[in-house]
Amino acid sequence: MDADHHTETVELISFRIDSQEFCLDIMAVREIRGWTAATPLPHSPPFVRGVINLRGAVLPILDLKARLGLGDAEPSARSVIIVVQVGKRLVGLLVDGVSEILAADPNTVQATPNVGCDVVTRFVRGIITLEGRMISWIALDDILPPEETAEAA
Repeated sequence: MDADHHTETVELISFRIDSQEFCLDIMAVREIRGWTAATPLPHSPPFVRGVINLRGAVLPILDLKARLGLGDAEPSARSVIIVVQVGKRLVGLLVDGVSEILAADPNTVQATPNVGCDVVTRFVRGIITLEGRMISWIALDDILPPEETAEAA
């Protein structure tokens, strides 16, 4: 096997929103914590649940279900917040639960299907098929609105 064809596997953390499975690059994950009610912020986008205090830092919490256009989440005791690094900012993503850590070969990731909607390709980096499951790989780059991303840079 020569060096040109050698690919490294990518470690991903998979999680659930309703019955769907998603994943994201584990290198972006800083911690996983239980659901904590967030303090709402006035005039924030509908997918922003509010903020929580994370060891003295104000952490914005995004409802990932709402951000992906799948409806509003109804947090329960089983819900978790995945704290991720997006650019220079830390953001909490509200999901229904974390499933497992996956190792994926980047060459096996299927391209996001063209469904005539730019939003799908903006938020989904690709589809991973694993043991009969289809897992959408979330692209964190566009999770924050453009103006917030610009401030973070």
